[in-house]
Amino acid sequence: MMKILMLGWELPPHNSGGLGVACLNMAHALSDQGVDIDFVIPYTAEHPHTDFMNVVPATPLDPIYRYGGGAYTNLDIEKKQIPSIDHPDMLSIRDVQKSYQEFVKKHMMDFKPDVVHAHDWLTYEAGALAKKNFGVPLVAHVHATEYDRAGMHEGNPLIHEIEKEGLMLADRIIAVSESTKRIIHEKYHIPLKKIDVVYNSLDEEFLTEEYHYDDTLYKYIGELKKSGYTVVSTVGRFTIQKGLEFFMGAAKKAIEKNPKLLFVFAGDGEERNHLISEAATLGISKNIVFTGFIRGQKLRDVYSLSDIFVMSSVSEPFGLTALEAAHHGDALILTNQSGVSEVVWSCLKYDFWDEYKLADEILSIASNPALMKSLKENVQHEYHQISWDKVAKKCQKIYNNVKRKR
Repeated sequence: MMKILMLGWELPPHNSGGLGVACLNMAHALSDQGVDIDFVIPYTAEHPHTDFMNVVPATPLDPIYRYGGGAYTNLDIEKKQIPSIDHPDMLSIRDVQKSYQEFVKKHMMDFKPDVVHAHDWLTYEAGALAKKNFGVPLVAHVHATEYDRAGMHEGNPLIHEIEKEGLMLADRIIAVSESTKRIIHEKYHIPLKKIDVVYNSLDEEFLTEEYHYDDTLYKYIGELKKSGYTVVSTVGRFTIQKGLEFFMGAAKKAIEKNPKLLFVFAGDGEERNHLISEAATLGISKNIVFTGFIRGQKLRDVYSLSDIFVMSSVSEPFGLTALEAAHHGDALILTNQSGVSEVVWSCLKYDFWDEYKLADEILSIASNPALMKSLKENVQHEYHQISWDKVAKKCQKIYNNVKRKR
């Protein structure tokens, strides 16, 4: 049986985005194919439905502290949220990463993996340490680069340094899309032949978990839809990477031509207050709904209520939310800068900065029932072509290759 030490920074339900979801589904599919996995996380918490692998906490921190003790600035809130933990030695994310690396080094004294599989820059140093100290092959998985997170601006130079070193030391690199592969090659000068593209798939829970729409959760939106409104949604973190300010500008242009458009912004992040202010400045607040951070039933209900889903990202390595929306019957509009647009064709596409084209595409779908129906139905056949089972088989092939070249 192949043994894999998987290094990650989050798993559901303690995840802030798609990274944890992708890691969980990938590990589950690998386990189904007979792979023995120890998955190291930087905090201590319960993870239901993970009995197929060994989830190993690297620190006693609460999940909210995995990015350092500065997650809250109010000491009263800190004491109320986490009264039992006092770790002055882990005040920053760099402190947490150092503790994480020390734990991995100790853990590998007992757990002897065939391959170390490290997810994103947060774990690359620990993966590099494992390779140097124990001679185990390292696979670096790139779900997003710092260039993506910074909206293709420079971002944090320290993170760039960690990413570059980790990618150079890795025996193989997995990128979640061809666009991510190009960024790795162009920005970090990694040879293309060292990088394998392995696309993500839809969260298995969306396919297997029983779900029924709850019409009481978003009754206001439901009533507007009954009165003839077309619901346009987006889901994700409110950061510069997601291009939401351009989306808001396109919403303004579309509403001017069709007042019966309702835009739902589901998520949270540092741009939230700015986006709320921008909606008011543009005079479209009555056509905008902010749901806050949602998951589970509330998230699925937003997808179900929505007619059109927009992924407006400046740079999106993949974009699992687009597949989730498609699964719930949404027509898709994706930026050309999103990885998911490489595997989905029954959608409309545009460049993230082109507010006029996005507005026109929204208006076209909203005013053409036949087009909307066609987009909704055809995309269903496309996203089923990729699966976590196929992802796991590709990963195993990569594992075997690096083992042979060890």
